[in-house]
Amino acid sequence: MRSEDQIKRKLHELSRQRDLLVSRMPADQSAGNPQVDRIEDMILMLEWVLDQPSGSYHV
Repeated sequence: MRSEDQIKRKLHELSRQRDLLVSRMPADQSAGNPQVDRIEDMILMLEWVLDQPSGSYHV
């Protein structure tokens, strides 16, 4: 299991990678780009791990 600090570092690293990748490509190509989409998916997963939803799906 990863520590919260490790997850935050990875989240920051992925955000920098996404920003660098987007800055290198024309504005019209960044939307729908598979690399950008994959990085954004990983970012969303890590954010979910940090802020897990509370409650129960099965009531």
